[in-house]
Amino acid sequence: MSISFVTNLILAAIRMAVPLLFIALAELYSERAGMVNIGLEGLATVGALAGFMLTYLTGNTWLGILCGALAGILINMIYAYATVTLCANHTVYGMAINLLAPALASFIYRVYFGEGSSLMQITLMQGIGIPVLKDIPFLGTLLFNQTPMVYLAVALVIFTGIFFGKSKAGLNYKAVGEYPKAAATLGIPVIRTKYLSCVICGALAGIGGAYLTTCYSTTYTEGIVSGRGFIALAAVIFGRWTGGGVLLACLFFGFCDALQIRLQVLNIGIPYQFFQMIPYVATILVLTVVGSRKAGPQANGKPYRKEER
Repeated sequence: MSISFVTNLILAAIRMAVPLLFIALAELYSERAGMVNIGLEGLATVGALAGFMLTYLTGNTWLGILCGALAGILINMIYAYATVTLCANHTVYGMAINLLAPALASFIYRVYFGEGSSLMQITLMQGIGIPVLKDIPFLGTLLFNQTPMVYLAVALVIFTGIFFGKSKAGLNYKAVGEYPKAAATLGIPVIRTKYLSCVICGALAGIGGAYLTTCYSTTYTEGIVSGRGFIALAAVIFGRWTGGGVLLACLFFGFCDALQIRLQVLNIGIPYQFFQMIPYVATILVLTVVGSRKAGPQANGKPYRKEER
């Protein structure tokens, strides 16, 4: 347990927490409008492929991130139309997205790059050090010498806290997830807010997936999201549906993920499969301990029919 080991562990935890944070914030914005979207895994997967392909074609990681967001929005509109307009079951269509999107991503990759082709690689987004702050011992390397996506994620957490806690627009947004019929009587556009939440959810989940192929891994492989969509769902519950809480939850799960990789490298004689279970076991434990204490927004997952009283 040297200083170098601890530093590298924390750095890895931050890197692994960032995609979780984007995906978890996607679910937070969705659930605050009453939309329980369990299709995060699929949205992140299609975002990962879109981000990789556009970066591969253009060499621009920012265009890859943007394309990942647009791909996430496009796929999530299927869920939005089914659940908002048709008032279908949220869980069923969320799972449908989880089945459709990875299969679609795999199909597109194989059609474009060819079956059995060698793994294509791209150049990852480079880190940006903040002058003066990056030279602070220990903390400078951890917090102020990261990729722009890390800073963007933190800024988004701050914005989320202010938006939901201090702004009228944020309170109206939350009202749709708590009691949409009452919100409608106050002139709040419930349907439009729900569609907006699906756009935000698709964009952020797509960005979370694109982060994996533009900032973390140089290539796209099937299963690259590796259950992060489901862990993000747990992070929203663990974080009590708040931006700050979600940040802490994602750092915890990111630490668990980084720890299992470091334990595998140590080669201490235990099968590596046991270490790979750590993030998922932590997710189950978190849901067991805190999952039943608060159910989230009251109208979560409930269809809204405008004509009903």
